[in-house]
Amino acid sequence: MSMIKRLLALDGVNVVCHFRDDGYLLEGYGLMSHDNMARLARFAHDYRRMTQGNADQLAMFTGMRGWTPPRGWIVRGATQSICGVGNLVCIMDSIGAPLNEILLELHEISHW
Repeated sequence: MSMIKRLLALDGVNVVCHFRDDGYLLEGYGLMSHDNMARLARFAHDYRRMTQGNADQLAMFTGMRGWTPPRGWIVRGATQSICGVGNLVCIMDSIGAPLNEILLELHEISHW
């Protein structure tokens, strides 16, 4: 079984994707079409790059380091949330999903 597939066993996780450094979908599992998973992977890639650019600008303007999210990013919506760590991204329920557990699992798997 794929390492990322085990994320679907966590409560509230609906989709999980692994993508290359250029945003190309390597593998994806869950309640979404393959085409939409490819779009999700590209979104996560672009969002990570945008977040890194903003963090670099904040560091430059403030003279302080450490703006980059050390373990990823999260965008929360009313019913669904998305989070990414490294080249992994998942969509989960906004209410009831164990956010800390999911982020820890994403972090661990992203290092494999």
